Amino acid sequence: MLRTVFNEEHEAFRQVVRDFINREVVPVHHEWEEQGHPPREFYNRLGELGILGIEAPEEFGGGGSDSFKFTAVVTEEAARAGVTFGSYSVHSNLILPYLVEYATEEQKKRWLPGFISGEIMTAIAMTEPGTGSDLANIATTAKLSEDGQYYLLNGSKTFITGGALADLILVVCRTASSTSENRRAGLTILCVDTTSEGFSVGRKLEKIGLKASDTAELSFDNVKVPVTDRLGDEGEGFNYLTHNLAQERLTIALQASSSAQAALQHGINYVKERTIFGKPLSSFQNSKFVLAECATEVDAIVLMADRALELHDAGQLTVPDAAKAKLFCTEAAGRVIDKCLQLHGGYGYVTEYPIARLYADTRVSRIYGGTSEVMKTIIAKSLGI
Repeated sequence: MLRTVFNEEHEAFRQVVRDFINREVVPVHHEWEEQGHPPREFYNRLGELGILGIEAPEEFGGGGSDSFKFTAVVTEEAARAGVTFGSYSVHSNLILPYLVEYATEEQKKRWLPGFISGEIMTAIAMTEPGTGSDLANIATTAKLSEDGQYYLLNGSKTFITGGALADLILVVCRTASSTSENRRAGLTILCVDTTSEGFSVGRKLEKIGLKASDTAELSFDNVKVPVTDRLGDEGEGFNYLTHNLAQERLTIALQASSSAQAALQHGINYVKERTIFGKPLSSFQNSKFVLAECATEVDAIVLMADRALELHDAGQLTVPDAAKAKLFCTEAAGRVIDKCLQLHGGYGYVTEYPIARLYADTRVSRIYGGTSEVMKTIIAKSLGI
């Protein structure tokens, strides 16, 4: 399918990223999966290449791009190669907009140069053991000291991508009680230095996929957080989170689109190479029909994701539009990957084959960033029902 979303500059960047992945990531990715994350210096390497700060302001060492398309290229190339850049996506695609939009100038000077270089890796801690997708039920609290100089932070978080290696964690906590009129009131974002006394990393969670990306439980026991490390205004946390949801869900839709494209190519390659009953697997009608279905669905996924990407670059991607993109792309990618795995037979269940890793890695896309059920609720609400 002819795509018009990328230009020559994007394609030149794509080749640089592809060469980097083939040279420095693919040969060692299995080691990252075994240890549960890339080596810490890998993020410094991403910083050297400018990948961590593509959309960060130039004055702090970033690329200064006002387009999300270069980031989309990185996402596609990682999926094509069947690799994960650890917590890169959360760091650059999810957290950077918060810092650019809501950090003070002093905070930006303090954090962004290290953020862009990979010296300061970040994570965001929203989910708690009992909250899931319902942020209004957050129980982690932060109480302001009598002298107004710091907060005392107490509570726990779970499913935190990059939490084990992060240097700075954006923690969503409750600084005031919610009200009957607004259950989401009273939430604040504090930026916690992970060397702080009282902060600890609990279990590193074993997942069925994304094994090269660390996911951890975090605990805060009377952690002192200076008021100067609060992000934005007190009590505005939920509004800030909502502001960035569209880009977060676009990122997930792009990941799903890239994974579906990769799965289709793996399926095509396998049926061409595999011989059964003395004939190529590609010669059987079932193989042709299944791949025809997948190719059609992949085109629809790519069109949906590309449209959302164009809307985002134009500043027109709404929360419902992003929800539609995430819902359709992740659900459809799951179907495509499952069909392509089936064509591999038993080998599709062996993790040395990329299709098996895609199957496991992509399943979570229908859960994180808001479940498919939450996406349907948002879309329905936009319809006035």
